Amino acid sequence: MIDISESVMQFLLAFIVAAPLLGAVAALLPAPPGLKGTSPEQAVLRHGVTVTGVILLAALVLTAGFDHDSPSTMQATTDISWIRALDVRIHLGVDGISLPLLVLTALLTFLCALYSYFKPPTGPSPKAFVALLLVLEAGTLATFAVLDLVLFFLAFEMVLVPMYFLIARWGGEGRRAAAGKFILYTLLGSVVMLLGLLLIGIKAGTFDMVALATDNGRGLTTSVQVIAVLAIGLGLAVKTPMWPLHSWLPDAHTAAPTVGSVLLAGVLLKMGTYGFVRIALPITPDGMHTLAPYLAAFAAAGIVYGSLACLALARPGAKGDLKRLIAYSSVGHMGFVLLGIATLTPTGVNGALFANIAHGLITGLLFFLVGAVKDRYGTADLDTLAGATGAALYGRAPRLGALLAFAAVASLGLPGLAGFWGEMLALFAAFDPAEGLSRPAYLVFMALGGFGTLLTAAYLLIVVRRVCMGGPRPAGEPELADVQPYELAAWTPLVALTVLAGLWPAVLLGLTDPAVQQLLAGGTQ
Repeated sequence: MIDISESVMQFLLAFIVAAPLLGAVAALLPAPPGLKGTSPEQAVLRHGVTVTGVILLAALVLTAGFDHDSPSTMQATTDISWIRALDVRIHLGVDGISLPLLVLTALLTFLCALYSYFKPPTGPSPKAFVALLLVLEAGTLATFAVLDLVLFFLAFEMVLVPMYFLIARWGGEGRRAAAGKFILYTLLGSVVMLLGLLLIGIKAGTFDMVALATDNGRGLTTSVQVIAVLAIGLGLAVKTPMWPLHSWLPDAHTAAPTVGSVLLAGVLLKMGTYGFVRIALPITPDGMHTLAPYLAAFAAAGIVYGSLACLALARPGAKGDLKRLIAYSSVGHMGFVLLGIATLTPTGVNGALFANIAHGLITGLLFFLVGAVKDRYGTADLDTLAGATGAALYGRAPRLGALLAFAAVASLGLPGLAGFWGEMLALFAAFDPAEGLSRPAYLVFMALGGFGTLLTAAYLLIVVRRVCMGGPRPAGEPELADVQPYELAAWTPLVALTVLAGLWPAVLLGLTDPAVQQLLAGGTQ
């Protein structure tokens, strides 16, 4: 930690939220003559790398200045009246819950911009691509930084349009249908969520998330809380995505460009689970207590369903798409996050927050790697990759094969890597849920989750065997390019953080635990 004044911290957080929007506007303007270089297209891609790099640097400085001795306290706060008639305020702040997600968003967006500089996605103008990428970053960062329910909704919705166009304009086969399905599902969920947020604001007399969390539902009747959780939870569950509201996800991932899939899995899915932790748990505790068993049941079903869907796609002859398989794996992994939240215990919520970060790192890396495999082979179809010649990455591109195997074993929850701790804590919390919840029911959910981990190991090991193993390169087949320097630059941070979080989980849990303890206590500690 370094000593940074509160005013500088406030500026840093406001800059992190606003800078992507300013960068998006600048990306659409003509480049100054001295910065055009030989290619205006490369100039705007370089602009994207620069802006996202500066934002990542600001996020790291914010983290260095964060008071790690008081992670439960909102820091770098800004509170300015915006719409007086509705008492809507521009209220920003970060604590131990939101800070890791803020840094994860800044990191993944920078890595995506860096990757795109060397491997631009096929499609229309790079100007529009960079602008949309930055608007997407702005909305995501704002979601994790705002402390007003109306602003949260606006930031939550802000990401839909750029992601829609990234899929529809730069995606692959079936991109328009996938983009349409994505926006239809998420918009319908968001409309219902808005009603729930307005219900809370009107009944409590404020939209301030800190004040509402401190009140801990005392100003809301149980019936109002249940209705609010149902409405808000529906919108959050679509974005998470929770089974059976997940069906937009596989199509969106399959059609999206590589960086679109990385950001969709690594960042956008976290907005839904973050909303459960930041809004539903502290503001409507009685409503969450009533509905938690149902949330846990859907979560457990999603864990098993996602794993079985992946197993079906991985078997020979299924014509399974590797990107689609990883998308279905996200349904299972996010099921563990929801199960941890549904236990209503500090252990479960900490596990959920840890699994959020781990999933962002590991699945982001997986989508980068699958994109690289698809670039080299021209397909992500598992049967084609494991056909007569076999992908045989270990023999033909050993570094790429090793990285894919690493990401797979990290995703299946190998102890010592980031994927292990969050899922283990969620299962541990389900063994002893919060007081008043049915322990026998949660033991069933825990057993289903444990069964899901076995299925996860099965399908990921099948994928590694089919894609990475095989005979030597047949005579006459062209040499396969191994990992390129720009790919190594984009992927190394994710590998390093996956190992660091796995070996030293206290770094992250030390941030989240005090904030979670206070959140569940209603700010009374």
